[in-house]
Amino acid sequence: MVRFAALTAVGALMASAAVAEIRIAHVYGKTGPFEAYAAQSHNGLKLGLEYATGGTMEINGEKIVLIEKDTQLKPDIGRAQLEEAYGDDDVHIAVGPVSSGVALAMLPVAEEYERVLIVEPAVADSITGENWNPYIFRTGRNSSQDAIANAVALGGEGVTVATLAQDYAFGRDGVAAFKEALEATGATIAHEEYVPTDTTDFTAAAERIFTKMGDVEGEKKLFIIWAGGGNPMSKINAMEPERFGIEIATGGNILAALKAYKELPGMEGATYYYYEIPQNPVNDWLVKTHFERFDSPPDFFTAGGMSSGLAIVEAIKKAGGADDTEALVAAMEGMTWETPKGPMQFRADDHQAMQSMYHFRTEIQDGKDYGVPVLVREITMDEMNIPVRNK
Repeated sequence: MVRFAALTAVGALMASAAVAEIRIAHVYGKTGPFEAYAAQSHNGLKLGLEYATGGTMEINGEKIVLIEKDTQLKPDIGRAQLEEAYGDDDVHIAVGPVSSGVALAMLPVAEEYERVLIVEPAVADSITGENWNPYIFRTGRNSSQDAIANAVALGGEGVTVATLAQDYAFGRDGVAAFKEALEATGATIAHEEYVPTDTTDFTAAAERIFTKMGDVEGEKKLFIIWAGGGNPMSKINAMEPERFGIEIATGGNILAALKAYKELPGMEGATYYYYEIPQNPVNDWLVKTHFERFDSPPDFFTAGGMSSGLAIVEAIKKAGGADDTEALVAAMEGMTWETPKGPMQFRADDHQAMQSMYHFRTEIQDGKDYGVPVLVREITMDEMNIPVRNK
């Protein structure tokens, strides 16, 4: 009888130990056209959890278990994978995805299961706008943050801008936000061009832009919003837009995409992150550690993934655990935490992470096979009036 009681006690302790874990799901496009973005995001998430826990991968003695789910960049699969994560795997918090279209399909699942979803790095405004619900937080920047930062960098009286973007949520939300922000600078939009996401021949689109902009007086810019392959910037640059007095402009991007920027020294825009720009202890650690482990610098979405991992640990500590979703939500609303970009803050109204952006100018530097986005100035979160679009 004593032996049975002892075994029962051991079993109870084992069951308790098994429960004492924090389950996080990374639901992201591990395979598909944005595979490079996804790998960066996943590496960053793991580094963020490591940094925030001092390498223990535990919070208050509870082990962090990270579960991966592949959306294959398909909205229906993303939704099903998140349902599986919340339902079958009983995760406390999910992170992802890469694509805005997939993210929009996943948002209602978080509300249905009443579990937190941290959106990283999908960008569309509608994620924290009309499609938002109280369980959605976003550490990544949104289209308005991209747009306002680029409007600050590129706009001004007498400037005329045409836009080229992909014909889905990321591109259309980006242009809408950019137009709204640009108006405040005194610049005007002359033409909007939208093309399919898999476009590789930009001749027709470019010719329409040249026709609309050819007779316009003053400073003229073509602002490109693009994600993934296709490289419209290089292809349009080869068509000599300078014949019409048009300068190409765009926001920041991953290092591989910055190779196209080398053709355009002096080009300006605003970026979310470049590893040499932020000066703070978190970024110092990220850069050093990433070089040691991957023999390369951290990239655009590595910093974003790390920011999400740091937010998770800060929120769970603040909430006193991961089991009570409502306590997590309350802890995260208005929460400020340190990231590779410096401090971020979840806005209480829509849970969008407010953060700095960086006005850059492209330079050619020895030893780098890409155009380097050199800091012109930091655009702080206080300088950007980001609309709350879910009211």
